[in-house]
Amino acid sequence: MSTTTDIPTKAATAVAATARPAVRVRPRGQSSPAAAALSHGILILAALVAVFPVLYLFFIALGPDKTDYLHPGDILGKATFANFGKVLGQTDFLSWFGNSLIVAGGTTVFGVLIAATTGYAVSRMRFPGLRPLMWSLLITQMFPIAVLIVPMYYTLANLGLLDTYSGLILVYASTAVPYCAWLLKGYFDTIPVEIDEAGRVDGLTPFGTFWRLILPLARPGLAVAAFYTFLTAWAEVPFASTFMLSSDKYTLAVGLTTFVSQYESQWNLMAATSVLIAIPVSAVFYLVQKHLVTGLTAGAAKS
Repeated sequence: MSTTTDIPTKAATAVAATARPAVRVRPRGQSSPAAAALSHGILILAALVAVFPVLYLFFIALGPDKTDYLHPGDILGKATFANFGKVLGQTDFLSWFGNSLIVAGGTTVFGVLIAATTGYAVSRMRFPGLRPLMWSLLITQMFPIAVLIVPMYYTLANLGLLDTYSGLILVYASTAVPYCAWLLKGYFDTIPVEIDEAGRVDGLTPFGTFWRLILPLARPGLAVAAFYTFLTAWAEVPFASTFMLSSDKYTLAVGLTTFVSQYESQWNLMAATSVLIAIPVSAVFYLVQKHLVTGLTAGAAKS
């Protein structure tokens, strides 16, 4: 009797359960629309903050007068590209540009080569003085430029390298190599040691293994090291202004300071020159951007 009366109750319960609206379960890792809108808004705001100085500098460069930066609202009515033509045609910009290419290119090639061999050695080999070497690479990064200028000046003067491209390249490489060596050491740690062993089995020398097997696998790390080294040499002012004594050997960063004198500052020409200086850096960044994230994070998982 009780079983018979329970049948309609169970049927009604089943019908009621099927009549309820299905609750949509959000997939794991998927945020709500409000959270997504908030995160995108924050990212857009951060992007605007990062891009604004560059756009403002370009805007100031369009002002024909050196005092237009004081009244940026007036630039819209008289914007012109005359400042860029004046910098390219009436200054030594092209000479500065060539000097910077020589110094930055030489520093990149020489610095990355030394950093790669150093990073590979400390990653694969165990030799006396390994730990002091790694600590010395870190300690050299702690000294400010003002402390290093005097001893480096004295050293270059004794070697006859003052006012030479090679002297400036050595200075820049000495400041970039320690960081790049640590960076590449972490990247080489992620490459299996079995590859080195396979190279030795095939009859390759240690250098042949490094050059033919390891370096092609380390391209992301090398791209990051090259980009950092290039920036170190391209935008540096104190060393270049101290060690390069001839005006015909000025780099772009030093040439930029010639627009500032005791009595006036040509801000419009400085802004135009700054925009032109940023173009090669942007081009280099575009070429290596796909390797930057991989190269910067490769050594994070293995110490």
